[in-house]
Amino acid sequence: MRDFGLWTSGFGLYPLPVSHKSARIAARIESFRGQGLDAHYAGYFDCFNRQLFYEAHEVLEHLWLKDKYGPNGAFYKGLIQLAGAFVHLQKNRLHPAAALFKLALANLEKYPDKHECLNAAAVCGLIRNWLGSLEAAHFEKNPFTSENAPKLALDLPPS
Repeated sequence: MRDFGLWTSGFGLYPLPVSHKSARIAARIESFRGQGLDAHYAGYFDCFNRQLFYEAHEVLEHLWLKDKYGPNGAFYKGLIQLAGAFVHLQKNRLHPAAALFKLALANLEKYPDKHECLNAAAVCGLIRNWLGSLEAAHFEKNPFTSENAPKLALDLPPS
């Protein structure tokens, strides 16, 4: 572990020791700087699509903490909860996954169909499908595999 600067929470500054994995994630975030989107936002999708759901949650938490009560607070929270639901599926914790899917859906449904370059309506549909799969199997079978993991795409304007 090494010290990677200071982390800001709502309560002040704390030194943030990071693992080599976290350092790699930080490097990936840096690779998204200057590309038109917040690097943490872009990094969330990169991590999510690599099935690094816990890391996706961590990356986006940075933005959520800054905008928790702002116009995108619930949006970021919903995306964090979505990633968290997949963390639970990876660990075969089906009921907690369903609970987070429901929370994510409630947060993301508040936004227009297209929001922050994301097809939020499609993401809500994806959540409903995963939740439906869990409920249809009465929480006895995990529908998640690395082969059927979802991918999220941003609809970026042409550059």
